[in-house]
Amino acid sequence: ARAAGPGNLRAPLHGLIGRDGECRRARERLAEGRLVTLVGPGGVGKTRLATAVAAQVRAPGGIWVAELAAAASQDDVAATVGAALGLRATGLSTRDPLSRLTDALGGAAALLVLDNCEHVIEAAAWLAEELLGRCPGLRVLATGREPLGITGELLVPVLPLDPGAAVELFTERARAVRPGFALTDGSAHLVAGLCQRLDGLPLAIELAAARLRTLPLEWLAARLDDRFALLTGGSRTAQPRHQALSSVVAWSWDLLSEAERGTARRLAAFAGGFTPEAAEWLDAAPDPLVEKSLVQFDGGRYRMLETIREFVREHTDDPRAARAAHAAYFRDLAEEAEPWLRAAGQLRWLERLTPERANFLAALDFSCGAEDAETAVRLASALGPFWAIRGEYTEAAAWLGAALRLPGKAPEPVRASATAQYLFFAWLCADTATAREATWLPEPTDPLSEGLVALVHGETEAGLAALGVVPDHPWKQGMYALVRSLLHGQASAASDSHRELLTAADGFRTAGDRWGLATTLTYAAITASSHGDFAGAMAAIEEALKAAGDLGSDMYQRVWRSSILLGAGATDRARAELTGVVAADSGLPGALASLTLADLTRHDGDPEAAECLLNGTPDAVGRGHQMVRVMLWSARGRLALHRGHCDEARGYLQEAVAVGREAPGMGMIAHAAVGAAMLAIRHGGQEGLEAAALLIGVAARWASGGCDLDARRLDGELRELLGESAYTAAFERGRDLDRAEALALVSDHVLR
Repeated sequence: ARAAGPGNLRAPLHGLIGRDGECRRARERLAEGRLVTLVGPGGVGKTRLATAVAAQVRAPGGIWVAELAAAASQDDVAATVGAALGLRATGLSTRDPLSRLTDALGGAAALLVLDNCEHVIEAAAWLAEELLGRCPGLRVLATGREPLGITGELLVPVLPLDPGAAVELFTERARAVRPGFALTDGSAHLVAGLCQRLDGLPLAIELAAARLRTLPLEWLAARLDDRFALLTGGSRTAQPRHQALSSVVAWSWDLLSEAERGTARRLAAFAGGFTPEAAEWLDAAPDPLVEKSLVQFDGGRYRMLETIREFVREHTDDPRAARAAHAAYFRDLAEEAEPWLRAAGQLRWLERLTPERANFLAALDFSCGAEDAETAVRLASALGPFWAIRGEYTEAAAWLGAALRLPGKAPEPVRASATAQYLFFAWLCADTATAREATWLPEPTDPLSEGLVALVHGETEAGLAALGVVPDHPWKQGMYALVRSLLHGQASAASDSHRELLTAADGFRTAGDRWGLATTLTYAAITASSHGDFAGAMAAIEEALKAAGDLGSDMYQRVWRSSILLGAGATDRARAELTGVVAADSGLPGALASLTLADLTRHDGDPEAAECLLNGTPDAVGRGHQMVRVMLWSARGRLALHRGHCDEARGYLQEAVAVGREAPGMGMIAHAAVGAAMLAIRHGGQEGLEAAALLIGVAARWASGGCDLDARRLDGELRELLGESAYTAAFERGRDLDRAEALALVSDHVLR
């Protein structure tokens, strides 16, 4: 704390949150030099930081704060500083303001804070340089949206708050207007998302928190798209430009030249940042805007805060030219990367493309909205491998479908590729019903598209016939074999499917495509495990783990490794693996791990803990993924049966069958069949036992892999209760049922 002395520094009403690093750096800078400038965008908290730093400085000559926002012009700066120091010119005085300031600050060591210099930057720079030259004991701490630009100036960038500090600030300010406000499991993600969308800007966060006085948090978070109308009503004692978010940004906007505004309008086409090369493509030099803190630069990428970007876009009459150029740049980038993403060089290109994800989506959004079919189809097609590697199958199917629906021409080879990829992603995200009804899809013109059309329509023989040719390129060889394996799997020809998966893995391994290799080996591990070949399954999944890990995420493979471990009897290792995935992943792998761990926990005799795991399955994943929904309903049904609640269980299993029967394969129905077998046993008697054996036979034929603890337990129990001969006969009858017969049997036993 500073020693008491002259000055006008006021004590703050609130503590400073999340600025320990900047405070320390500013104090170090003031020890190194005599002029330090805190530079950052409007609303980032420069003034509050400056007063906090000043309060920690020892200055016997006083700490004086001059708010230059009150200076109407460059000529008013010296007088404004003099007024802050309490200097008054008398009618008889002929001394100029600079001389009076020199007299006031030229004695004992003093600190002068020049706050908000940006609109009078030339005069503020001149005054600071003059005073520092005339007053050897003086130090100056300035704040602004750009540096003063004079010799000896040391800069301290003031960036938006990190996520944790932003949430802490929002929570503290929310408690001030709504006593008792606290983060809960339900509200924490809303607050974190709100702070992220507000770019971590303290002023915007404080304005948002103040609205909780009259608005529910959910309402506030849902309406941030109109942030400038929403975030008003700041402190009555604040500067007018700090009483509304729009006023803060407008203050910076008004200080730009017309050329700089044109640059900002072009740069607003970017989403999530951009490279120097991308800015050059749009004929927009961002450096002047970096100087004015409207754009940030981290040494490799530029970024315009979303709050500023929205303001600029609202002040752009016609953004189409900039957005069209933006879309063309990212179309060309994606097309350049596409072949490399299917080859050994994919890691380097994945690193290059990942930061541009938001830009790719913005380009697709504009191209589809403008009905630019050529750009949309070319871009969506080129992004296919990128989406595949990232596991974004649903998003890929949606964008490819949107592009293919557009009227207009696109190169036929590209349209054929987009069609094949749409069908493949639709299969992967279990949305083949939409694909089957897609009248807008062009007729297939290549073997891969023909095979995929057959796959989504359940026409195994036609698909295998189309894919009977052997292409020249190893990657295509791998892809053809992968689709053939899916066709065989759809027909429950497990050995043929497994053989094709190994062929596919060879092709992808030769091509250098880690995604293709990880995918096919994971499927191969699942099929090997389902036939009891745990050693082969483990070898395949370990290689798949390595390939997937190289791409940045092996969580999906870890889930299947745990299933193989369960099948092999290594329960403790499986439990540890699943627990790790649940803790680390909130997406599809985390959901699958939660469901598997819930079943294991129920078998361990802890239904309450199992229910907690089921309740913790991410809702967003469950709503968006058919497999998770079937597994969740089925797991709830099995848990209800464990507790003896048959009617409740029947309702859950009916939901599982209703969702599962819409899937392209029978794997989800096989999962529901095990629950139906458990329900049949509850009916008691010989009929119930035989029905259960039939259903276990259905599950055994159509299961997509993995270890089902209930199926394994029932297999042993039913053999003992029915006798080996009777059980085997019923089991084989169930195993021999075709798709329609199996569906009818499972549906009958959950509906009766």
